[in-house]
Amino acid sequence: MKIRIIGAGLAGCEAAWQAANMGVLVELWEMKPQKYSPAHKSPDFAELVCSNSLRADGIYNAVGLLKEEMRKIGSLIMECADATKVPAGGALAVDRTGFSAMVTDKIKNHPNITVNSGEVTKINEDEYTIIAAGPLASDGIVPEIQRLTGSEYLHFFDAAAPIVTYGSIDMTKAFRAARYGKGGDDYINCPMDREQYLKFRHELINAETAALHEEIDNPKVFEGCMPIEIMANRGEDTMRFGPLKPVGLTNPHDNSRPYAVVQLRQDNADGTLYNMVGFQTHLKFGEQKRVFSLIGGLENAEFVRYGVMHRNTYINSPLLLTNTYRMKNYPKIYFAGQITGVEGYIESASSGMIAGISAARSVLKKEEIIFSANTALGALSNYVSNGSITNFQPMNINFGIMSDLGERIKDKKEKASRFAQRSFSEIESIKF
Repeated sequence: MKIRIIGAGLAGCEAAWQAANMGVLVELWEMKPQKYSPAHKSPDFAELVCSNSLRADGIYNAVGLLKEEMRKIGSLIMECADATKVPAGGALAVDRTGFSAMVTDKIKNHPNITVNSGEVTKINEDEYTIIAAGPLASDGIVPEIQRLTGSEYLHFFDAAAPIVTYGSIDMTKAFRAARYGKGGDDYINCPMDREQYLKFRHELINAETAALHEEIDNPKVFEGCMPIEIMANRGEDTMRFGPLKPVGLTNPHDNSRPYAVVQLRQDNADGTLYNMVGFQTHLKFGEQKRVFSLIGGLENAEFVRYGVMHRNTYINSPLLLTNTYRMKNYPKIYFAGQITGVEGYIESASSGMIAGISAARSVLKKEEIIFSANTALGALSNYVSNGSITNFQPMNINFGIMSDLGERIKDKKEKASRFAQRSFSEIESIKF
């Protein structure tokens, strides 16, 4: 008996890897390169679109704890991320091309995985299936998902940031540094004084945006990927308290404290491409070139990718799924990835990990493994399956959705350490 997996994003690849390593045959379907979603360009699997950063590393942050849990279980995504990482201070950032290529190679060469190219348009509820179609599920599969869920889709709008070439950055104005010296010189910083900042903000909030397929006068924008122009419109200093905050930085060119700073993060292993941190946008491409060139150091920037905005879709998981991402009404059907309402690349991969393990154990006639909210893995799976939630929204992993420690600990590092100790103890006791 095999497991059919729809979608070779981070969640689908992680699910396939886990199930295949348990000895179960996997049939992985991916519509690329025959068909691409609006956000995808590469034929490789596990393509990173929004950013090359997989966010904070280390156990003192909830997403860092989630990563470490996945490493302990044997995550394909974490193995490939660690092997292709690039400098990014305290964050885990990867060479996006190298990362996707490595995931693709490992999946295609696993003896228990068969890869099929093409768009899936039918789902058999009597066949073990993991739907990891992503938040941009194709038109062909959407009617089948709607049939299975029996409920209307929820949706929000997501955005991706521009990428510029290193050679086009004016380093006589920009400078290398990390805030408070953490991480060395991993980031390139583009400083602005107050006059420059106010001019930039004025042009940004008055720039022309690209037309979307749906009305967005009152868009539901996920806060973690908010378009920079929407952020700018919320107040004069909103950006300066967000991605443009100048704290912890001194301009070495004149020893001044910038009024605002735009940070650029390395996007590939060769250091030839840099991502504009926090600059997700849906401005027209010409407007992006005009407005972003007002930033000190980017006057002559060469944009190899402009920011884009697209519709992301997710199901009403609390009504539909168990805490192993299995459908309540169709026990052989699982969902994984952002379509479940877990937000973020690592969170998506973690859902694929649980779905893959659970589906494989079901095929092998073994009991499912239930991760409790003492772990970051379980906290997410319990969140998306919590039937008491009435206004379900996408969620990143955070300590707030994990089980309370039962005591008040003021020191943040000590508190995070206690979360990690409890989590690792549970994971190490599980017999996979």
